[in-house]
Amino acid sequence: MSLLVVGSIAYDSIKTPHGSREDCLGGSSTYFCLAASFFSPVRLVSVVGEDFRDEDMALLQSHGIATEGLEVAAGKTFRWGGEYSADMNTRDTLFTELNTFGSFEPKVPADWRDSHFVFLANGHPSVQASVLDQCSKPDFVVVDTMDLWIQTAKDELMALLQRVDGLVLNDEEAKLLTGEYNLISAGNALLEMGPKIVMVKKGEHGCFLFNQYFQFALPAYPTSTVVDPTGAGDSFAGGFMGYLAGNGRVSLHNLKKAMAYGTVTASLNVESFGTDRLSTASRDLVDGRFEEFLQFVTF
Repeated sequence: MSLLVVGSIAYDSIKTPHGSREDCLGGSSTYFCLAASFFSPVRLVSVVGEDFRDEDMALLQSHGIATEGLEVAAGKTFRWGGEYSADMNTRDTLFTELNTFGSFEPKVPADWRDSHFVFLANGHPSVQASVLDQCSKPDFVVVDTMDLWIQTAKDELMALLQRVDGLVLNDEEAKLLTGEYNLISAGNALLEMGPKIVMVKKGEHGCFLFNQYFQFALPAYPTSTVVDPTGAGDSFAGGFMGYLAGNGRVSLHNLKKAMAYGTVTASLNVESFGTDRLSTASRDLVDGRFEEFLQFVTF
């Protein structure tokens, strides 16, 4: 079934203990699209500047990502720079230049407004809500958020949560939004805010899925090669939503399997700078790692 994503495309400058990279392709929707494209065609709504490289446009399109909703505006593409600590668990933002993304008003093409699956990547809740206003009764909508919007746009975020099926955020954001310091209590409190499912990411410690009727947890895939964690959460969301859209049915079994595929795509993403690993991996590699992951989590 059709899968629509709205979010950022960026050029990132990244420093980790493994080296550095300048102006590599990134952004929330980029990581999401590449991960989701292993399972389903993706419809991309975003904005870039006049400096967006032709080879990056060709890369997106070569992965079955529809770019009719990608606006090229006057000015520069969103840029971000960050530096990771030695243990890769914390990072410092060195600079953020919103550029064309700062005034972005998403416009969903008319023939995409019937998309069955919709992912609202990290952004201001009012902008995310404007996307929903343009969609006609999608089957399954998931929204991503972050501490900035929890602190500065909480009322808009709370209203948005009444309109979506799923919420994805990390454990610190879950605690910040709910005021609960126990993860289980926080997950249950988030369900009371409106979404049917809540996925709480715990970085190298995996992820947790909350629903009114069940809870489910998975560890991270045990990779020894972590070069750059940027985009891991977006890659997880892409694998998760891509699998569901490719399967076409949201069920308990499919949600669990989608979480495992999201874990696998995130593990691939962290093995290189930027999108290098995701853009060169194959579905066979993804499925092979999925089968390996099953051996880690079953007994």
